Amino acid sequence: MQRAQSDEYAPYYHQYIEKVPQGDVLAYLEQRRNAFSARLAETPPDKGDHRYAEGKWSVKEVVGHVIDIERVFLYRALSFARGDAGPIPGVEQDDWVAGAGFDARTMESLREEFHHLRSSGIVLLRSFDEATSLRRGIASGCEFTVRAIPYILAGHLDHHARVLEERYL
Repeated sequence: MQRAQSDEYAPYYHQYIEKVPQGDVLAYLEQRRNAFSARLAETPPDKGDHRYAEGKWSVKEVVGHVIDIERVFLYRALSFARGDAGPIPGVEQDDWVAGAGFDARTMESLREEFHHLRSSGIVLLRSFDEATSLRRGIASGCEFTVRAIPYILAGHLDHHARVLEERYL
């Protein structure tokens, strides 16, 4: 899958896409799946409820947010790939996290969900040929191509993994 150009996603997502290394993005998604899953597995269970400041998400909520966004963007990729150009509504991340109950879950259950979801997503993304990867759709009021989505997912995970390391763990 070729790297997405700047006209294939909303400008906001450039901050994620620009940090994804050159090369096979699907292989990178696999590598990051394994590294993030391993980091979550070695995180002490009592750290899951940690918040680095008042009003900030807990570790579990950050991981849950990553899972939610992964699922949302994979749905967008599937919709656009199948010819449904939308529009697909946006997501208010703070509302979603507040309504999810992630803090009632275990770190292991969140790690397992992330790992399986990312694995499933990689299989889906691998199924798209080049013509499919160029299909476009509207989500959150912005136009995206299918091929922009794995880069957004890669950069989004990397962003939150850095935040977890720097501010939480």
